[in-house]
Amino acid sequence: MATEADQFKAQGNAFFAAKDYDNAIKAFTSAIEASPSPNHILYSNRSGSHAAKQEFDAALADAEECIKISPTWAKGYTRKATALHGQGDLLAAHDAYEEALRIDPSNAQAKSGKKAVDDAIAAEAAEDGTTPDMGLGKIFDDSTMWAKLAGNPATSSFLADAAFVEKLKRMQKNPQSMSQEMMSDPRLMQVISVLLGLNMTTAASDSPMPDAPASEPQPTPVKTPAAKSPEPEPVPEPEEEDESVKAKKEADSEKALGNSAYKSRKFDEAIEHYNKAWELHKDITYLNNLAAAEFEKGDMETCIKTCLKAIDEGREMRTDYKVIAKSFGRLGTAYHKLGNLEQSIEYYNRSLTEHRTPDVLNKLRAVEKEKKQKDVESYIDPEKAEAAREEGNAFFKAADWPGAVKAYTEMIKRAPEDARGYSNRAAAYAKLLSFPESVRDCEIAIQKDPNFVRAYVRKANAQFAMREYVGCLDTLKEATEKDVSGQSAHEIEVLRQKAYAQRFQRQDNETEEQAMERIGKDPEIAGILSDPVMQSILGQAKDNPMALNNHMKNPEVRRKIELLIAAGVIRTR
Repeated sequence: MATEADQFKAQGNAFFAAKDYDNAIKAFTSAIEASPSPNHILYSNRSGSHAAKQEFDAALADAEECIKISPTWAKGYTRKATALHGQGDLLAAHDAYEEALRIDPSNAQAKSGKKAVDDAIAAEAAEDGTTPDMGLGKIFDDSTMWAKLAGNPATSSFLADAAFVEKLKRMQKNPQSMSQEMMSDPRLMQVISVLLGLNMTTAASDSPMPDAPASEPQPTPVKTPAAKSPEPEPVPEPEEEDESVKAKKEADSEKALGNSAYKSRKFDEAIEHYNKAWELHKDITYLNNLAAAEFEKGDMETCIKTCLKAIDEGREMRTDYKVIAKSFGRLGTAYHKLGNLEQSIEYYNRSLTEHRTPDVLNKLRAVEKEKKQKDVESYIDPEKAEAAREEGNAFFKAADWPGAVKAYTEMIKRAPEDARGYSNRAAAYAKLLSFPESVRDCEIAIQKDPNFVRAYVRKANAQFAMREYVGCLDTLKEATEKDVSGQSAHEIEVLRQKAYAQRFQRQDNETEEQAMERIGKDPEIAGILSDPVMQSILGQAKDNPMALNNHMKNPEVRRKIELLIAAGVIRTR
């Protein structure tokens, strides 16, 4: 069934045949606007119509658009050459004809057009010191001239005019008079065009004008002050298009219908249209769209088969790697939907190998994270975790610290939410003098169980070993707050006193005065001494040392006073 664009195109061809170029241009413009996808033939036809009106700028623009849509169609380059020749750009026209012949070496129109341009270039270059005949002398030096004029409907009537025939004979004898004669008799331009084989005013048909026989000499086009070089009359392409082009257009129409149905979530309808598109024309894009519709329908198995087919067909047809990458990406998504994370990761990686895109990369990372989490969850086993803990304890008692770390690590994998595994491994790391690792494990244990006092104490011991005395004291303070039963109070207190002592211990080669000056600059000590409450308490203690006993009942005051004692600010003896 003819589409609206086809109807406008037929009208344009009819207008062109009637030499109604204005309406031909309007009809072809309407066809371009109505076409569901860019059509190079319509731009070619409109270019020909513009050239027939000598609107060579517009003709060139349409020819360029034609080439853009179909860069391997020789006709587009002959349209371009015609427009360039009309503009007087002979060198560019020559190049355009060369490109047409590169694509289609047997293209008769390109051959004859290139010959005419080459002759015109040669005529421009000729400088012999006499009045130039603009290359027209060779046109009339042709034994078949009269037969050509008599056999062409556009010039046969001219031969009935005896005066005009005499004029032609004079020009055969004296080509130099040609420029003056052309100015006075416009019929000569028609004669020249027929002899050139260009036929500027012959009615248009649905097929290209035949080239002059190869045995006949090709005259040089005329350049006159009054007009541009004559050009072959542009003729629209015939309505019958190449079968592959028609199939592609029909397939694209089915694809458009499929897209519309897909957006409306009518997936069965979309699948039907995409299948028709693939049957009409083998384009992997249709299979990718088909797979997308099958995926949204929930038919993962069929979606996977379609994607694999798209990849196989694409490899055979040497399809763009970006299109194949989409097929691999769709496979990854389908397998993810099925819960097969291993296959999903594999196909996402293969998609990225073909073409790296942020969307597929993000999907891959998400699936990898999900798989990692599922692997962790599948490994959890409380009974095996307890067995690993007991094994670790045995290694610890035997002073096999690496063995203990390995066993406690297995316990953590089997029971990742059990704080004991991290705390026990922290103890083993401490024996191996790996104190940063010990602190890290204690912090995880505290995160899992904020009331796990043993984890606080082990962290404080590791900090003490790393000489992080301020951090050690802060951790001990937290341990004291969590030790509601007081079970670890003695251990905490002993470690606190050791941390205090080490914190303010006189350094090597440091005098007592220098040590006190350094201690006085300690931010915590300076803060205590500047506290008005502590100043009042210390003032009372100076007059009555026994008064400190009452103040020491307050835990915070006690901590501050012990800190001042450890720093040597308060001396007990």
